[in-house]
Amino acid sequence: MATYKRRLAREKVLQTLYAYEISREPIIGVMDQLLAELKDDKESFDFAKKLIHEVIQHQDEIEGRIRQRVSHWEFDRIAVIDRILLRMGICELEYFPDIPPKVTINELIEVAKTFSTENSGRFVNGVLDAILEDLRKSNTLKKTGRGLIDQNLTTEEKRTGRVKPPKTT
Repeated sequence: MATYKRRLAREKVLQTLYAYEISREPIIGVMDQLLAELKDDKESFDFAKKLIHEVIQHQDEIEGRIRQRVSHWEFDRIAVIDRILLRMGICELEYFPDIPPKVTINELIEVAKTFSTENSGRFVNGVLDAILEDLRKSNTLKKTGRGLIDQNLTTEEKRTGRVKPPKTT
């Protein structure tokens, strides 16, 4: 899928999740309204729907990760749009194994610059980078596909060339 199509899909996901959070209307109705222009592009529409559902399904877990990384801020004082962008980013990092972490982070920085405050891009970048490093250190980042395997390595593993064995459960 072309980058601009995914960007548009992410923008529509942000708008949908924002409308859902503010209105508390049923998500199906909000999606029908705000994703309507994506319906002609099945791939973008399916991506947007999946991202919305994953964000909502894992919201408590995702917010726990955010709270750990922004413990010096009052969570409720973080701009609503920034919180939604962080949820989206963490969701893509954890539940979309075919999307490179750098793509997720860069795309959400650009969306933040368009839809949020002047400093939101840096804020989103900092939090998502920290969470990405946490996922790498805990050996829970699972990216697959051509060119994505090394995305699972921590900064230290890339520097030294020594890779920790996967954690077993």
